[in-house]
Amino acid sequence: MAAGRQRFLEVKVTPGAGRSEVTGVRKGILHVKTAAPPVHGKANKELIDYLSRALGVSRSAVSIIKGEASRHKVIEVEGLDKEEILRRLDVMG
Repeated sequence: MAAGRQRFLEVKVTPGAGRSEVTGVRKGILHVKTAAPPVHGKANKELIDYLSRALGVSRSAVSIIKGEASRHKVIEVEGLDKEEILRRLDVMG
C-alpha cells in the first residue's frame, strides 16, 4: 500500500434488511445494509462476513476499529486502502 493512502473507511450500517448489500457511497461514507438484526453483535458479525466475502479477503482481515455499538462505524481491511476497497465493491467514492 502506498504511503499516504487512507487505511480506514467510514461505514453506515442499516441492520435488519432483507439481504446484505452495499447501497452506495455518500459523502465519503460507505452505506451497507445487513440482513442480521442489531442484537448481540449479529449485525457486526454479518457486516464482517459480508465485507470479507465481497472483498475476497479472510474474515480476520476485516476489523471494526470504532463504533461497534453504533450504526456509524470505522473499519479497516488488512492490506487494502480505501480506494481499493471501493474498487473491489464496485462503488464510486
